[in-house]
Amino acid sequence: MSVTLSDVAKRAGVSSKTVSRVVNNQGEVSKETRERILAVIQETGYHPNLFARGLVNQRSYTLAIVSWNLDKYSPSRFVMGVEKEADEQGYSILLTLFRRSKRENIDAFLNSLVARQVDGIIWQAPRVSNNLDWIIPERLAHLPPIVLNGLPNPYVNTVSMDNHHGALIATRHLIEQGWKRIGVITGRIEYVMSSERLRGWQDALREAGREPDFELVTSGDWSGESGAQAMEELLRQHPDLDAVFVSDDSAAIGVLHAARQAGRVVGYDLGVVGFDGQPEAAYYHPPLTTISQPIFELGRSAVQSLVRRIEARIREAEPLEPELHLAKPELVIRESSLRRFAVPTGGPRIEIPTLE
Repeated sequence: MSVTLSDVAKRAGVSSKTVSRVVNNQGEVSKETRERILAVIQETGYHPNLFARGLVNQRSYTLAIVSWNLDKYSPSRFVMGVEKEADEQGYSILLTLFRRSKRENIDAFLNSLVARQVDGIIWQAPRVSNNLDWIIPERLAHLPPIVLNGLPNPYVNTVSMDNHHGALIATRHLIEQGWKRIGVITGRIEYVMSSERLRGWQDALREAGREPDFELVTSGDWSGESGAQAMEELLRQHPDLDAVFVSDDSAAIGVLHAARQAGRVVGYDLGVVGFDGQPEAAYYHPPLTTISQPIFELGRSAVQSLVRRIEARIREAEPLEPELHLAKPELVIRESSLRRFAVPTGGPRIEIPTLE
């Protein structure tokens, strides 16, 4: 026979309401009483009935996160931050992967989440074509609270990484190091984060009095293989290229490999900056200068933002105005971008091509 909340209350000599306060960590309960109740809970093996708790509090204590590309560093770190914060706030996570972009598919997708009675939704899948056109007041009125990871939106709370700023400071750093012909390898250009990083590269060059050369722009898919292919293409078409901003650390591995294959010495006749802040970047050869993103913390912020809106709806308070949390990435400087004026000694000899 399972132990009930009333059983715990009787054994502890308190009311059921007091036990409920301890279980839900709500209200004022003296330290002595709390410890006595917790001891009885441990002794009896009592487990709260979350389903009943949900009925009483008008919620399921479940948050849905709609994610994508979890084999990549940033999306997976974001989800880890969401899970950590949700757990600390007493919520479980329903993780769903989104692979489609047609509007009619999105409607069915959202309806399935509503049917599962989730308390809120964190939408991490990126904008592609019209796949976020459903975020309008008429549709939102029939959905649980939403937090979007992406560009600011006038109708929902948004958490976002300032991709433009990250690219801006990356390219500024390359300019300050004295590199002249600075190219860029973007991610999939149909994604807003890629276009924002490209815009940051352009703006840094223009503020330095240089007109961006779009022949030095190529794209990849955030993989090491695509980074290598993109770098090979840039060096073949523009042998005078002496620096590159790479929109992803994984792609930067391929860039470093392609540079060695072409006989270039990173830090001597080629500067490289990545983007993501992967811990492994410190152990690349040479160690990679990168733009570090507080992506784990951004996931936690998404949950905090969502829970505030859930609580307001439960209290039937006035709807909260949409908020924006914009996280600033930071430049982490390592050897790959620092310009040296002598060929490193030791190791196999590398012939340096003459640049005109």
